[in-house]
Amino acid sequence: MTPPRASELGLIGCHACGLVCERQTPQAPCPRCGATLHRRRPDSLARSAALLLAGLILYVPANLLPVMSTTMLGAPEESTIMSGVIDFWRSGAWDIALIIFIASVVVPCTKFIAMGALLWHARQGSADGRVARARLYRGVELIGYWSMLDVLVVGMVCALVQFNVLSSAAPRIGILFFGLVVILTMLSAMQFDPRLTWDGKDGNERHSPG
Repeated sequence: MTPPRASELGLIGCHACGLVCERQTPQAPCPRCGATLHRRRPDSLARSAALLLAGLILYVPANLLPVMSTTMLGAPEESTIMSGVIDFWRSGAWDIALIIFIASVVVPCTKFIAMGALLWHARQGSADGRVARARLYRGVELIGYWSMLDVLVVGMVCALVQFNVLSSAAPRIGILFFGLVVILTMLSAMQFDPRLTWDGKDGNERHSPG
């Protein structure tokens, strides 16, 4: 048997605090936190897609522009994300190289693909793989907490290099773009309403106002 929907039971959940309330008049406030009650977040797909697209655009300069500048014995050298990965690998610091590669390439690309798939299926109202898509969304939320590892590594490397009187290091503009990519993808995931996964052609919530 298919479990009843909240709309069938006359209930609505607050997207801010999670309180389940009896359905009231449109735009009614939550009795616990005061947030406006919506059956689905307004313009969830449009906002999430716009933020994801902005993050994808900024990901290009984040990879092409230098993220760190190092000076060894008076010889300056600027490194992009991938050149930094290669340099760390060649120097024997494969663990740092692996962390940067995962945090800077694998995680962002995975989030772009996952969020794109979630948005596309929700837009199409697909009923296939709903449980898998719900788990995928939770996975995107989970890896979002580790998305700033690359920025943290650059900061640590810059701090460590300063201890050497013959060398220095400083972050460059690329790391700013990468930080913006992380923020935009996290906001995209936050704007996406996971309840849309369970809506579709067999549901009555997808095209409901509010």
